[in-house]
Amino acid sequence: MQLFRKILYPFSLLYALVVYVRNFLFDVGVFTSKTFKTPTICVGNISVGGTGKTPMVEFLISVLNNEYKVAILSRGYKRISKGFVLANTNSTVEELGDEPYQIWSKYSEISLAVDTDRRNGISILEKEITPDVILLDDAFQHRKVKSGFSVLLTSYSELYVDDWYLPTGNLRDSRREVKRANVIVVTKCPQDLSVQEQESIKNRLKPKENQRVLFSYLEYSAEVMSSEENVSLDFFNTKKVTLVTGIANPKPFLEYLKGVNLNYEHLAFKDHHFFSDDELALLNTKELILTTEKDYVRLKHTISNLYYIPIKHAFIGNGKEILSDALTAFMKQNS
Repeated sequence: MQLFRKILYPFSLLYALVVYVRNFLFDVGVFTSKTFKTPTICVGNISVGGTGKTPMVEFLISVLNNEYKVAILSRGYKRISKGFVLANTNSTVEELGDEPYQIWSKYSEISLAVDTDRRNGISILEKEITPDVILLDDAFQHRKVKSGFSVLLTSYSELYVDDWYLPTGNLRDSRREVKRANVIVVTKCPQDLSVQEQESIKNRLKPKENQRVLFSYLEYSAEVMSSEENVSLDFFNTKKVTLVTGIANPKPFLEYLKGVNLNYEHLAFKDHHFFSDDELALLNTKELILTTEKDYVRLKHTISNLYYIPIKHAFIGNGKEILSDALTAFMKQNS
């Protein structure tokens, strides 16, 4: 696979040229970025693959939801619906996409919409919902909307400074565009990441004076959940466990399970995978399925004995307070 991606290097140069020209046209005003009256906060990255956007959106909700009327706008990747869709009690994972549906399942008191046209989606939310703030999920590269505050994520094991453009690498936007971020969060770090290594990473990222670099890791819940019960991991010690993952980077999850000495067989699928009837039939022959929260929302109505482990971002040092304070200050400035 790596050799094949290297063979495609000439195409990555063409892709890089297209990205450069597009950003240049936005920078000089040929293409316009629209600013909306409602404060907007963007969560995104400049690469494809898992950097933890959904749990970061959930963190922002936890910071803002008690004081402000929050709306979420997502593209709804791989959904079967078209145009603008506002989530309701009858919404399905197929209509919204797996990640928006996951958020909606946990925070049904907020307004959540999907629309590939971000301008259109924001306009409808402003007209019909009148939120105090709109969180734009996976929208950093969508420059048709100018966000008021941007949180850029990059994975510890795949920093954007070490990457290259698609299809040879995983970059979908230029590293130069990082300058538009207010906060850079290095995600999926080791919990014991030293101060020295943090400083080394900051030196490599070269943030602007107005940018903060924070470090987070994935914190796994002590309880494993299903639609019927919550259990501890000890419950699985005497079971034949099949681990099912359909996420971009399952490595941190696998490392966590290795650390707790869980034995399992692993069935790995592509990110956002929607399971075929034959695959579901196979999974239903298994004694017990353990999966991620994102995969759970796609499987929960079709698989018996299905469990997932919730995750959230936990910050190293005082990163949580720094990001929370920055969000609060932004909202006060724009209220």
